[in-house]
Amino acid sequence: MRFDTAIGAQAFAILSVWASAAQAYAIEMRESLEYCCASLETAGLTNVFYPASDSYETRTESYFSISSQLRPYCIVQPESAEDVAVILTTLTPIADCLFAIRSGGHTVWPANNINNGVTIDMGLMNKTTYVPDTKIAKIEAGSRWREAYGALESYGVTVPGGRTSTVGVAGFLTGGGNTFYTGRRGFGCDNVVNFEVVLASGDIINANAKENSDLFKALKGGSANFGIVTRFDMQAFDAPLLWGGLVTYDTNTTDDHIDAYHNWTDNIENYMDGSAIPFWTYSPTTKDISITVAYEDTTGAVSPPAFDQFMKIPYATSSMRKDTHKNLAVELELISGYRNVWFAITFKNDKALYKKALDLHKQFVSDWKAQSPDGDFICHGIFQAIPTIFSKHSVEKGGNVMGLDRVTENAVMFQVQLMINGVRQEKIARKRMVAFRNAIKQFSVDKGGAVDWEYLNYADFTQDPLATYGEENVEFIREVAAKYDPDEIFQTRLPGGFKISHVA
Repeated sequence: MRFDTAIGAQAFAILSVWASAAQAYAIEMRESLEYCCASLETAGLTNVFYPASDSYETRTESYFSISSQLRPYCIVQPESAEDVAVILTTLTPIADCLFAIRSGGHTVWPANNINNGVTIDMGLMNKTTYVPDTKIAKIEAGSRWREAYGALESYGVTVPGGRTSTVGVAGFLTGGGNTFYTGRRGFGCDNVVNFEVVLASGDIINANAKENSDLFKALKGGSANFGIVTRFDMQAFDAPLLWGGLVTYDTNTTDDHIDAYHNWTDNIENYMDGSAIPFWTYSPTTKDISITVAYEDTTGAVSPPAFDQFMKIPYATSSMRKDTHKNLAVELELISGYRNVWFAITFKNDKALYKKALDLHKQFVSDWKAQSPDGDFICHGIFQAIPTIFSKHSVEKGGNVMGLDRVTENAVMFQVQLMINGVRQEKIARKRMVAFRNAIKQFSVDKGGAVDWEYLNYADFTQDPLATYGEENVEFIREVAAKYDPDEIFQTRLPGGFKISHVA
């Protein structure tokens, strides 16, 4: 008994020491984080917000995905590139000050937020300035596409940006950016003519075809590996009203849609002004899967011949009309207020792969319904054409680092978006979504239809999209990151997002 008592006393003493050490560490960490935020205020930044303040809570709740609604120790909102420089030169000398960068807040996993750190929220930098002489739109990094399109409408121009209006400009463009106009003008990033960038050193530089041209190219798809982009100067163009909208169908038209989309993808090079995005969507309202297709013609032509095969398919409802770029992007808004797990992979334009992807989607929905505690979930299975003409436009405009020019056959991106409630459901969802992704990937490999390219803007953190850009581009991104961020601040102090240092 004495022996047992002695052992117990010893164990209690060890636990007490461990608890004291853990408590001391927690206090030390808290004090360090307090110092990070207090230092920002001392440096003269006025928009520093703490938990329980109205501004802090409002900004946190404004993230699209609840998965990204973390609890940073404070949020700081710069109003200029100079403010961003002050933030970086204040935080980087303090070793424990980790940070995140938020633009629009639409990334569905917390690449754009942080617990126990500082979130640099660009939301106050949301102005778009148009220069008529050069047709350049200067768009600040905290803007969402709804704001940018709205500012340009009065001039009768637009830029190729997000197809959903609340998507943030910065994350979209540095991740590549697929748009209604990609068939005609390349990706959104290909239409940036200048990036204003704040480096970890606090230097504010421009990156364009003549100045810091290596950084200019690397930022087109290379994400947040180099610095903080504070402004995007984009080449605007005259924009008539678009013809477009949403059309819904019964799933008994699935084979017709597969045939139509397969042919559409192979013929985009013959008609580059159209866009078609089909969704197979499970909704908790209908408790079933239905088909919705978003159609757009960027010239405003009504029912041009390129859409003929789609137009022959019997439909249930239609909102097709002539409207502005902004309004069509508003219509294509996704429902917020859920936790989200997404993935996207790419395969050759093969109808057998479409059918397998949709079979797996249907099975996934059935399995999820069986285990969902509340039945409240949305699951989209979406196809997006990735024809070779996209990358040809990219090359014509100076190139980017996404590596699609390596793909020599027309391809299709398959994206799955799952929206659910609760932390536990998100953990289960991610495990099952990884299995779903692996299943369709393996099937594409077995059928000789795999394409080694993943779109960064739709990738889950369990994916490695930078690694799919090709060895040459990976090495180029590494070299540029080392040149402009020699202390690896954006590799070690910005934990969110896809890091070039993590690519094998």
